[in-house]
Amino acid sequence: MAKPPRTEEGWYVLHDFRTVDWDAWRAAPDRERERAIREGVAYLEEHEAVADSEEGASAVFSVLGHKADLMIVHFRPTLDDLSAAERRFESTALANYTDQPTSYVSVSEVSDYVSDSYFDGDEEEVDEGIRRYIEGKLKPEIPDSEYVSFYPMNRKREAEQNWYSLSYEERSELLSAHGDIGREYAGKIKQVIASSVGFDDYEWGVTLFGSDPADIKDIVYEMRFDEASAEYGEFGPFYVGRRFPPTDLDAYLAGDRVPTSEHESAHGAGSHPHGESESHHHGGDSDGGHHGSGHGDDADEDDGEDEETIRAELEDLDIYAGKPHGEDVFATVLYSEADADDLFEEVEGLRGNFEHYGSHVKTAVYEGNETDRAAVVSIWQTASAAETAAGFLSELPGIVERAGEESGFGTMGMFYTVKPDYREEFVDKFGVVGGMLDEMDGHFETDLMVNREDENDMFIASQWASKDDAMGFFRSDAFRDTVSWGRDVLADRPRHVFLA
Repeated sequence: MAKPPRTEEGWYVLHDFRTVDWDAWRAAPDRERERAIREGVAYLEEHEAVADSEEGASAVFSVLGHKADLMIVHFRPTLDDLSAAERRFESTALANYTDQPTSYVSVSEVSDYVSDSYFDGDEEEVDEGIRRYIEGKLKPEIPDSEYVSFYPMNRKREAEQNWYSLSYEERSELLSAHGDIGREYAGKIKQVIASSVGFDDYEWGVTLFGSDPADIKDIVYEMRFDEASAEYGEFGPFYVGRRFPPTDLDAYLAGDRVPTSEHESAHGAGSHPHGESESHHHGGDSDGGHHGSGHGDDADEDDGEDEETIRAELEDLDIYAGKPHGEDVFATVLYSEADADDLFEEVEGLRGNFEHYGSHVKTAVYEGNETDRAAVVSIWQTASAAETAAGFLSELPGIVERAGEESGFGTMGMFYTVKPDYREEFVDKFGVVGGMLDEMDGHFETDLMVNREDENDMFIASQWASKDDAMGFFRSDAFRDTVSWGRDVLADRPRHVFLA
């Protein structure tokens, strides 16, 4: 008997497909249609806000073609949660005008093809990047990407092509090669693979999210030539659709293009419900889970309040604290102990994909002077974009820490762009300040990191035990002198990011 992989399950998944009885809808009195829209919007908004559960995600998509009109996707911790969500829809007036031609039930899953150490229970051996990757697989988010494709699939069990009779090593090698293709689409496609063995008619349900439908077609097409699919893949029906906000339900039922705000924005009458037309999209595996970036994630209101308090205190000291994330942008920072050249090569590949999206500002590798690790900094115009990028970046080699997670209180001076003539003087000055920091209570570590593509672009990473310890430094004469001196040597005003 071939060795089966060990698996771990996460959230349960429901793809709820609905067709609209258009004849009944057109014939319905206005007041009944208004009620159906009102209750339908309330249902969709409630579930997108996950008001029905402690955790999860939901979204609604318009489906093209005859197979369905709407697809509502739910990720929830339990099957009972999914059952309640499905039945809750049936209690709305909108359900009177819809049928459910099909649905699909599955559960998010990872296997030990990804990491033996994770399943062996040896926490010290589990790479932090792998841990985040697995967490993101088990508790997937639904990205803001516009387009979606869903399809179920099996592995063949024929006499001459039986996936399940292959050795564990053969299956692992095939899946590794298959995954290499997927990684080429990082930043373009987010993929959620959920097991439906024992739950539905196929063995897996695959959901692909992307901002360009051509990317969805391309990744499926390219993977067809890979041996894992060409020899052992069997596929069910495909469904393709586009996400729209619940508030556009009336426009959808009226036959208007949705999302409406995207089209109105072309005439100056609004914006995309999830951000700018392209600025929030960067599909791929959003595998960092929802940890919060520590850089202004709206879900962490306490951190935001702390940041504002710190900025106010610095302002009282006549110290410019910058905007929270540069000039109204959002940052995610990860540290790696991998070889800097290898790391940069990997980051370059991801950055090439990131640059397809209007919300991407900058992604760069900064090398430390006092430590052996490097920092990968990715800057975006929206918090959701920065969070999704963190998922991709967490898969980079040697990732050991994500700034803002269990690292005490950190303050980072981002983009200390130095005038070229003063670069050496700036480094020397930092050395003096760094020596003083080493003697301060509550100081863990401070390093001057340099952008490997621009030696004048500096990044100061400083870790403290608490906010009060860091503020002690900000109030010091040495820091005041440094700030005053910096006004002459910096090319622009420094931008600080605070991490609680």
